Amino acid sequence: MNERIYRRPDVETLVGLSRSTLYAMIADGTFPKPVKLGKRAVGWRARDIEAWVASRRTEGV
Repeated sequence: MNERIYRRPDVETLVGLSRSTLYAMIADGTFPKPVKLGKRAVGWRARDIEAWVASRRTEGV
């Protein structure tokens, strides 16, 4: 099963938020946590980002 993983620059583009805002929202628990890809690399599962975007649409935000 190959699942798409988005790296940070892709996530920033997709959701329209800056790096600092993403990490602040992760700390608040309002944005999906990244998965560890390596020693110094993280990414986000496509399904997590898509679900977050869909939830924002339904909230009207």
